[in-house]
Amino acid sequence: MKRLRSVAAVLGMLFALLLAGCTGLPTSGPVVAGAPIDQEAGAVDFSFLPDDPPPGATPQQIVAGFLAAGSGPRDDWGTARQFLAPDFRSSWQPTARATIDLPGERVYTVAGDGTVTVAITPEAAVDATGAMSVTDGGSMPLDFSLVEVEGEWRISNAPDGVVLDRARFQAVFREYSVMYFDRSWTYLVPDRRWFPATNAATHITEALIDGDPSPWLSGAVYSAFPESLELATRAVPLEGGVAQVPLSQSALAIVPETRNRMQAQLDASLQSAGIRGAQMSVDGEPVAAQAVDVRPIRVDVRPAVLTEDAFGFLSGSEIEPLPGLSAVLPDLGPESIQLGADRSTAAIRTSAGAVVRVRDDATFEIVDERTGLIDPTIDPQGFIWSVPSGEPSGLTATGPDGTVVSIANAWPGASQISSIEVSRDGTRIAALVRDGSRPALWIAGILRDDDGAPAGLGDRETVALLPGTGIDASWVDGSTIAVLAEDGDADVVISQSVGGFGEEIVAPAGPVAIAATNQLRAVRLLDGEGVLYAQKGQAWPTVAGGIRVLATQQGAPR
Repeated sequence: MKRLRSVAAVLGMLFALLLAGCTGLPTSGPVVAGAPIDQEAGAVDFSFLPDDPPPGATPQQIVAGFLAAGSGPRDDWGTARQFLAPDFRSSWQPTARATIDLPGERVYTVAGDGTVTVAITPEAAVDATGAMSVTDGGSMPLDFSLVEVEGEWRISNAPDGVVLDRARFQAVFREYSVMYFDRSWTYLVPDRRWFPATNAATHITEALIDGDPSPWLSGAVYSAFPESLELATRAVPLEGGVAQVPLSQSALAIVPETRNRMQAQLDASLQSAGIRGAQMSVDGEPVAAQAVDVRPIRVDVRPAVLTEDAFGFLSGSEIEPLPGLSAVLPDLGPESIQLGADRSTAAIRTSAGAVVRVRDDATFEIVDERTGLIDPTIDPQGFIWSVPSGEPSGLTATGPDGTVVSIANAWPGASQISSIEVSRDGTRIAALVRDGSRPALWIAGILRDDDGAPAGLGDRETVALLPGTGIDASWVDGSTIAVLAEDGDADVVISQSVGGFGEEIVAPAGPVAIAATNQLRAVRLLDGEGVLYAQKGQAWPTVAGGIRVLATQQGAPR
């Protein structure tokens, strides 16, 4: 029987002995996360310690042991390399790919010529840059060749990368954010990556300085780090919780404004690993930089709602109106409402099916009257995006001056679209689509011209395959989308990481709209009877009744 040993077990035994005479400590209840461990202060690596190859193992046992050893990244997957023939050990690349497969689904086929094929059922994969992509399901074969080395079977050829089930993958790898700027240098945008939990500062910094954004984000986000700039060494140590980032000599010629933007990217990226900040240096001498201020994407934690009598933020049983907008919105008969970041503009879809721009000076104008329009979305530049449900390629963006831009390369392959929403930083757009018979959550980077006007979409990325038809979606924060979808006879809410996994909970019956906030990560649902719910763990307590429209927010005034 395979054993996975962890130094955590040893520490746990020692800790238990220390506490042996103590009273008043909890002995039941949920496990909760503790404070981040300072790597500087001798942090313990809690990675798995898989078994070495056992004597006399069969080819199938060697391959199975090799796959299990993928959970041990210590010493550059030193244990896994022991299963390999000496001539192959240095050429196998464990970080080239990580495949996440379904547990208990591996099927081994052994041939008499020293070949073993393992059929796995992958659910996701992580490439060499740490970017995750979902798979379409189905079996995938992995071929291994073995030879005898001093009377023991060893692997002479194997696919690069490791194969782990989700539980082991999430124990070995962690999800981090590599941060980039939008085109206007106003917002920081997360590009989610998965790296081994050991040496997180090095992995994150290498991806930011020596790497590129994920391909689907190319052209939508920008980095202050010049392409000519490199890390001087492949190690980023921590001193007092601050990452020490050694740069090449070209850093000395970078102007202060660019250095300050670089500092902002570094600080925010490393913060996702619990690291307090970064100090850039050249030849051991600090590089002066002060992180620039960026605009947050926070929204009001209160729900914005329309009742029979009023529109505004719901506070208890009262509604606080929004100047200008609340005076005109109710009379337009909106079926959906999205507030612009500065709350001076709203994009609505009326009961007649038209998309309308509403301003806080009580004026409004129709921007789209095509048949079958879904709920519109508005970006930070004031462009209102709209599309008919049966024509996903017909995506348009209408500017504040009335200019209509037909969006190039909009959702190729989609036959239906039920929801769109631009991220609050204006760099990405998410969509609930049907691609053939399978509903999915797609995302694409927004390409813009020098004036900030949309010019097209980048390559679309499948963020998640949905259990059933997507009903509505709302950005929670910069890297999470809340999706309302059907799942058989029930409806569910999926909290989906962009570039990671999703978590699903059952929703109340009959939901028609969802709205999320990044403060407290609050998610609200509105059902067809006008009842408003707020998520609390796995439950959905009622907040209010008599709600006609649950609005979404794209930000807050500066």
